[in-house]
Amino acid sequence: MAKTIIEVKKNPNENNASLLRRFSRKMQESNIIQKVKGNRYNERKESKLKVKRGTLKRLKKRQANERLRKLGKIR
Repeated sequence: MAKTIIEVKKNPNENNASLLRRFSRKMQESNIIQKVKGNRYNERKESKLKVKRGTLKRLKKRQANERLRKLGKIR
């Protein structure tokens, strides 16, 4: 995500509440908070190698279970 700098300077006759209000409005207009909340639970995809290894492991386990079932050791 690209950096977005929001800068709000206090005017001479401005109180802190209005300064904070201006800053909040600029934050909402820039949609920074919505982008962060949208990416909050975003998960990366597993690498192809990891997926392949998991599949091979599952197949190997399934074959071992089939073999034991044929031998009558498990039901």
